[in-house]
Amino acid sequence: MTTDTEALQEAPPEARPIEIPRVLSVKELGDLMSVSPVEVIKELMKNGVMASINQVIDFDTAAIVAHDMGFEPLEQQLAETAEVSVDRETGKPQIEEDPTKLVSRPPVVTIMGHVDHGKTSLLDAIREAKVAAGESGGITQHIGAYQVDYNGQLITFLDTPGHEAFTQMRARGAQVTDVAVVVVAANDGVMPQTKEAIDHAKAAGVPIVIALNKIDLDDANIDKIKSELSENGVVVEDYGGETPCVPVSARTKVGLDDLLANILVVSEVLDLKANPDRPAIAIVVEAELSKTKGPLATLLVKTGTLRAGDYIVVGETSGRVKAMHDEAGKKLKQAGPSEPAEILGLASVPKAGETAVVVADDKIAKQTVIDRIRQREAADLNAQPHVTLDTLFGEISAGKLKELNIILKTDVQGSIEPIRQSLEKLTNEQVKVKIIHTGSGSVTESDVMLAIASKGIIIAFNTGTEGGAERIGQQEQVDIRRYSVIYNIIEDVDKALKGMLEPTFKEVVTAHAEVRQVFRVARKNSIAGAFVRDGTITRTDSARILRNGAVIADGKIGTLKRFQEDVRDVATNFECGIQIDGFDSFEENDVIEFFRIERDT
Repeated sequence: MTTDTEALQEAPPEARPIEIPRVLSVKELGDLMSVSPVEVIKELMKNGVMASINQVIDFDTAAIVAHDMGFEPLEQQLAETAEVSVDRETGKPQIEEDPTKLVSRPPVVTIMGHVDHGKTSLLDAIREAKVAAGESGGITQHIGAYQVDYNGQLITFLDTPGHEAFTQMRARGAQVTDVAVVVVAANDGVMPQTKEAIDHAKAAGVPIVIALNKIDLDDANIDKIKSELSENGVVVEDYGGETPCVPVSARTKVGLDDLLANILVVSEVLDLKANPDRPAIAIVVEAELSKTKGPLATLLVKTGTLRAGDYIVVGETSGRVKAMHDEAGKKLKQAGPSEPAEILGLASVPKAGETAVVVADDKIAKQTVIDRIRQREAADLNAQPHVTLDTLFGEISAGKLKELNIILKTDVQGSIEPIRQSLEKLTNEQVKVKIIHTGSGSVTESDVMLAIASKGIIIAFNTGTEGGAERIGQQEQVDIRRYSVIYNIIEDVDKALKGMLEPTFKEVVTAHAEVRQVFRVARKNSIAGAFVRDGTITRTDSARILRNGAVIADGKIGTLKRFQEDVRDVATNFECGIQIDGFDSFEENDVIEFFRIERDT
């Protein structure tokens, strides 16, 4: 028989509530529970987490430890924060608005297209003809954005031409652009960068307006361009599609009014609205460190009104808006939705694409920066790797993935369509296989940025990867798959969708070298005098030779020399002599890509 005293002794103690911040250090968690940090580290180890005393952990991890140590964990609610919730799938800031206070805002437009087709000339022509305030004296500074006035309606142009800037901002979760104007030269046609611009805009879900530039030239062929656009998935209104196509000339300023009118028509359909009567939320368009003024940032207001004197948090920096200027250098007292302003007063230079949030005072601003740094550190510990073919089935099974976005690069144009058709046939009920961009030639930095922004993978068929693209891809853990047989591509993607793909080995690109001279040493043998552009060549590496972006041969390194002496490795910016087993047809300007095969962990 159990006595009341014994029953009391056997009853588990009631869990004591404890408020835990979203992120904190191991030591701080120990202090909250009045236990030694060593005890916390032991509990973390039991749960498979190796941590030091100063390591930052997130609330979920801390809550498990606190629960196991007899506490009832509660997430600490901050009375005032500068946080903006972010959509997990798109990375876009989710802004809660009062529907009764929403008013129309100007559209934000990015101009994209092929080099030499007139992107910058068109921006300049629009600026000269239509600058909103009509200031005398012209433009005095470049701030990355400006507004024009068309029949009393404002349009904001981002003066950062090109899909590279557009996609880099998307990769950071900033969806700034409402409408993309793709410039195509009427005397040239749809070029590789035109196609890239179209695919980047489509991947972002941004409506397109085609600006058919250079119509004043004698060799302009408008019908040819419209036909080429249709072949690339952009059906213009004249051909029964929904994409406006406006003939313009940046040189003679013909058609500018029609272009602006079409931008406004497209934006009317989007029904763009914001609430000017709230603390501002903005996106960084450009930022730099001025020698005389310190950190400068051009902000584009998404919602609310930004005022001189406001305290703001931008990414992992903060400050007070000491001064605001427009593109003409004119001082601004405030900036409303879709309005750009260059601000002075941040503690350090933020990154383009980061979100700026107005807060009540300096104390909240500084505390928010500390919280954000800690959150990032905690997130880095539990970071989810970029989607790869190896992790694809798990993502699908967990319901996290509905589309597999693929960037396809091949050696020649003719290989694209059969691979595209075969891959798209693999679509099933759970996930859609979507080819969001194709092209011939090496994998570029732009391709990798698109993969980051769209959470996609890159498939390279018989082609190499540029050094910068390889570096960014490794940093961001983008899956770049290289193939020389079409069947293997289809088989691997199919197995990944079914969860049967076994991670085995991966290829790691170690260096790129450019052939500067060719030396004949025997009738059937040649040595390339090469310059190492990036990475380090190691004697045991394998190599592939690329000519005009296409792989023409591969093999093992037969000889690696520096000044007639055999060496084990050659670093960046050094010259060397290279002989590849079984290959004797080097030409000047060939690129040699070196790689090794590693077990994929």
